[in-house]
Amino acid sequence: MKVVIALLLAALCFEGLNAQCPDPSTLKDNEENKLCARMFEHSSYYYDQSCTGKFLDVYPSEDVPIIPWVWNDRISSLVVGRSCSLTVWSRSKKQGSKKKFSAGIVYHLKDVKKGLFGDWNDSISGYYCTC
Repeated sequence: MKVVIALLLAALCFEGLNAQCPDPSTLKDNEENKLCARMFEHSSYYYDQSCTGKFLDVYPSEDVPIIPWVWNDRISSLVVGRSCSLTVWSRSKKQGSKKKFSAGIVYHLKDVKKGLFGDWNDSISGYYCTC
């Protein structure tokens, strides 16, 4: 009986990893329009809380070399839709470091290295998304 309970608890824990982040294969806005990506302002130590709070929707073929100031250097997690890719820059006007994210969920941008000593947490200043 203890084994069954342990297996059920383990299954619930693994399900919790995807609890808050939207599914990349069905990523849509509130009006059911297809999204290329969704970027979130804050991530959390806990995976199931990484995609909560304010978010910025990115549509297919959206090219934003200068991100709005309220989002500049504030993105901590993101979801890229199926068959899409999101290219980001660390400085406005497509300057600085560059990183391309393919379809999937990045719970913590602090875990994505940018150069020798940096990471991508709170470092996005421009983006381009294609599907």
